[in-house]
Amino acid sequence: MGKEKEEVSLKRGRSDSTTLAQRVPTGPGRGQVAPNPSQAINSRPLATARFREAIGHTQKRGPIRVLVDNVQQESSVRDRAEMDVEEEEDAARAYDEELNVNEQEVEAMIGIESSDEEAVEEDSASLQPPEAKRPRIWPEVSTERAMRQEKELQAIRNAFREEIDIYDTTMVSEYAEEIFDYMCELEEEVMPNPTYMDGQNEITWAMRQTLVDWLLQVHLRYHMLPETLWIAVNIVDRFLTKRVVSLLKLQLVGVTAMFIAAKYEEILAPSVEEFVFMTENGYTKEEILKGERIMLQTLEFRISQYCSPYSWMRKISKADDYDIQTRTLSKFLTEVTLLDHRFLRVKPSLIAAVGMYSARIMLGGNWNEAFVFHSGYTEEQLIPGHELLVEKLLEENFHRQYVCKKYANKKFLKASVFAIKWAKNISGSDMGPESMVLAE
Repeated sequence: MGKEKEEVSLKRGRSDSTTLAQRVPTGPGRGQVAPNPSQAINSRPLATARFREAIGHTQKRGPIRVLVDNVQQESSVRDRAEMDVEEEEDAARAYDEELNVNEQEVEAMIGIESSDEEAVEEDSASLQPPEAKRPRIWPEVSTERAMRQEKELQAIRNAFREEIDIYDTTMVSEYAEEIFDYMCELEEEVMPNPTYMDGQNEITWAMRQTLVDWLLQVHLRYHMLPETLWIAVNIVDRFLTKRVVSLLKLQLVGVTAMFIAAKYEEILAPSVEEFVFMTENGYTKEEILKGERIMLQTLEFRISQYCSPYSWMRKISKADDYDIQTRTLSKFLTEVTLLDHRFLRVKPSLIAAVGMYSARIMLGGNWNEAFVFHSGYTEEQLIPGHELLVEKLLEENFHRQYVCKKYANKKFLKASVFAIKWAKNISGSDMGPESMVLAE
């Protein structure tokens, strides 16, 4: 009976498999011994199957005998746990070494393959023919020619000294040099990509020309300043450089650009409702305002940095004492460049110089040192642009463009009629430009 009671008490006092086995009291003179904390901590990482094996062995042995030395049992358990940990560490170390070996083998294989690929690439590169030189497109020139032109320009600047005209308040002569130096820096920052149409899917250069021609109509109808038109076209080109636009939204881009430019330049800018009316209700007020936000964010609000060719034209006109005929004809020729995408790669200062040079040639003048000094360009630099302008004037049905109708008015001395007639005469005969006279 005593043995059966001991077995029952053993079953009731046994813990589950997740904890250490408890010592069972076997007599009245001995209390229950608590487990060693260090033993419990060391045993946590080990698997529970070994503890279950130990519990299974005690059940088979029958009644538990009284252990004489508790310290010896605890030390044996601790030693067993340490041995298990060492075995697991040895196994993990062996596994890591195996992984390192495998990684080294893989790296060696990759190195061999990469070296083979490099060798193949070198062989193919050696077999390819040398790349042909890219042809230069005006105004790009070779380094030698650019240095020669700069040397010529500097010599003229040193020889041609100009006294400061304190009575010319419009050009603020005291600060003119610093102002134009700053403008030269700005015009480099707001140049559009001259080949942006390659990234567009639905629109073409011909569609851009139609859009600019429509903007010319809107600009003249609402009597806006010339700078407003130039800023609007620059906004359109820079926006199309960064965004792909569908054909249905192209006019929205144009009217929104004009809306933004008018805010910057006009004293009394047309309202957004008037711009909706310009499109014949093709777009809503909300669409224009939304387009304004998108365009300003795309261009990072860099709008006023653009300086139109008119700013440079005022400076160049000082060379001929602001001759009204030369300046009016030059305005028409510079606005013609708005329609020609080939001038997108040309800076505004160079466009102004090309316009003035072409006007001087059409009126029988020359490009003397005074014009070189005030414009900063020699005749050699301007001839290619002049030829592009004449080519544009000779295009079929070019006289139907609105810019021609605008400058056919007597208010503008019928500059477009004169320029187109001059271009046709000079291309069809040997008649010199001296015989052509602009209408009074």
